[in-house]
Amino acid sequence: MLCLCCSLWTVRGADEPVLNPSDANIVGHIIDKKSGEHLPYINVFLQGTTIGTVSDGTGHFYLKNLPEGKFTIVMKSVGYKTIEKEIVSKKGKTLEINFETEEDAVSLDGVVVSANRNETTRRLAPSLVNVLDTKVFDRANATSLADGLNFQPGVRVENNCQNCGFQQVRINGLEGPYTQILVDSRSIFSALTGVYGLEQIPANMIERVEVMRGGGSALFGSSAIAGTINIITKEPQRNSAQVAHSLTMIGGSRPDNNTTLNASMVTDDQKAGIYLFGQSRTRSAYDHDGDGFTEIGHLNAKTVGFRSYLKTSTYSKLTFEYHNISEFRRGGNNLDLPPHETDITEQTDHNINGGGLKFDLFSTDYKHRLNLYASSQHTKRQSYYGAGKDPNAYGHTTDLTFIGGAQYVYDWTNCLFMPAEFTGGMEYSHDNLEDVMVGYNRTLAQKVNIGSMFLQNEWKNARWSFLMGGRFDKHNLIDHLIFSPRANLRYNPTKDINLRLSYSSGFRAPQAFDEDLHITAVGGDVAIISISPDLKEEKSQSISASADFYQRFGAVQTNFLVEGFYTDLSDVFLLEEIGRDQQNNLLLERRNGKGARVMGINLEAKLAYEWMQIQAGGTLQRSRYKEPEKWSGDESLQPQKKMFRSPDVYGYVTSSFNPVKRLAVSLTGTYTGSMLMQHFAGYIPSDKEEKTPDFLDMSVKVAYDFPLFKSGTLQVNAGVQNIFDSYQSDFDKGGSRDAGYIYGPSLPRSVYVGCKIMY
Repeated sequence: MLCLCCSLWTVRGADEPVLNPSDANIVGHIIDKKSGEHLPYINVFLQGTTIGTVSDGTGHFYLKNLPEGKFTIVMKSVGYKTIEKEIVSKKGKTLEINFETEEDAVSLDGVVVSANRNETTRRLAPSLVNVLDTKVFDRANATSLADGLNFQPGVRVENNCQNCGFQQVRINGLEGPYTQILVDSRSIFSALTGVYGLEQIPANMIERVEVMRGGGSALFGSSAIAGTINIITKEPQRNSAQVAHSLTMIGGSRPDNNTTLNASMVTDDQKAGIYLFGQSRTRSAYDHDGDGFTEIGHLNAKTVGFRSYLKTSTYSKLTFEYHNISEFRRGGNNLDLPPHETDITEQTDHNINGGGLKFDLFSTDYKHRLNLYASSQHTKRQSYYGAGKDPNAYGHTTDLTFIGGAQYVYDWTNCLFMPAEFTGGMEYSHDNLEDVMVGYNRTLAQKVNIGSMFLQNEWKNARWSFLMGGRFDKHNLIDHLIFSPRANLRYNPTKDINLRLSYSSGFRAPQAFDEDLHITAVGGDVAIISISPDLKEEKSQSISASADFYQRFGAVQTNFLVEGFYTDLSDVFLLEEIGRDQQNNLLLERRNGKGARVMGINLEAKLAYEWMQIQAGGTLQRSRYKEPEKWSGDESLQPQKKMFRSPDVYGYVTSSFNPVKRLAVSLTGTYTGSMLMQHFAGYIPSDKEEKTPDFLDMSVKVAYDFPLFKSGTLQVNAGVQNIFDSYQSDFDKGGSRDAGYIYGPSLPRSVYVGCKIMY
């Protein structure tokens, strides 16, 4: 790999233009095809180079002192159709290149990377990838990643604890640990940070979120059985700044204050830039039923960070990222007292530092591309998980995660029977976690080292795509090499019909820590989870087929998607009660079950017409164990085949209306069908299976923009979340409650107001 890097650098250096100004320039403007208005802040760049700019406030752009030769100039921006033009730059000559584009409300030509670890358009991606952009987060008044993930078919975010608000995301019916969460395509979400991580990622650092349902282990490693969520952070594009504040009154009575600050600075020559982000959030605890115990815990969080780039040459680029997350959360009762003087307290104090470095290098003909990367995250946590005024329930945890690797891409002009793209790489990941509870004389420590290699080749043109590949993983807790193959077929009979068929296998390694480090208080006891010494890796086989239809009727753009999925799990992980320890803590053991099958259909429809955009989706699914599994020590309860917390029907809707230019009205909502729940004894006399009601959670937001001077905007907004107050009505009460018996929408009816200043 080092030799390859050196050879590429030699080739690049030989062909690099001299440093003397060439005076080969391009000027132009970008206009909206329908309205004729000039479009500001649109990206324009030369494909295969680091040369690019952004149109100014008047919709004009200027590229100067370009290298000589043939290039493809690209105009690209979220929400508009991408346009490419061939140009020839010559020394001393200025070209005028103008673009006329139109809105792409259904995001057919949006860029995604999660389908094959390389940038491609959603239309030509070998796997189906859904994208959540900043508009979706804005319509939903999202403060964090957790608030926006619901608005995709097959995806559902749930709250799993009355005390601390532990949240997890489910894709295609499978619980959180089956989903791989990535930040800029790197898996730095460890088992520890994944517990509260969905709420710790602020929305203002997110450019877009890519969701790929189904097995993705062949690309991104273990825990991608249900799917992959790739958080793409914002990169600086132009000089800008934004400050915003919102106040939400939870249940109409308890405040949740959120303040964000963003700033982007770019040099005049576009060779360096930095994007800064910060968030401060304080949420008061909320007690819905008046028993003195929280349903929504107290939260105090602060996040700061940056992402920056340096274009080291016309064909190479360095990217840096850093973030610090400081978060305190607490739930239970008597929040003003020390934790060990309360009936129940779950409290965590996190300090997380993470960052990454990436180097991109490619040849002048763009046939060779090399990417070197390293990311790391360090977490320190002080915690208390206890009940009954237990002085021994304090703990502290440290966790260090590192991932580093290299990826090489080669574009074949013709490989056997059509053009192709080869991708190969190596990756190493390390996680060192130690969790100590001195009072219980308990130390849990685990080091995970995984060495990986991935290879794939995609034969593709505008109509066909055939992808074959796989990933090899050597996990230090598994004594054999794991191979995860992958195969994808895409067929476009016409430009606006995409048919896809995918197969992948995956695995989930024996992991002592995920929700285990969120120790739920049940019936006044603490449940402590251990792993069976015979625990084997969990394996999956996934198949999906989809049809994506796009049709335009004059000014109306439409898109309809239907996707079928099937996942077979073997040696599935289960929890079983095995007794109590010397401190009378409930002991649960993770062991292997026979297996499970998850199958279903995802449906999605989009419609856009000038001032109106509507998107809705739904999932019909079936999640069952192959054999009935025992979940309770109560002998009167029969083993259960149906997976808990997995509704057979759920869906979402998001819409935006702009009746006048500066006014935006958004209506968003989710539907959660009835599901089977575990309800442990404590507040109730014995363990029970509960069938929950269904919920319709609808929200509305109104925003209006006021112009400030030449380039500034003041936005004021207000809204109501959970308009119909569709909220759980049978919470457990008191010190003996089952804190995990919580379901339905995360908030009762709540009102909010906010303002935002943008330059």
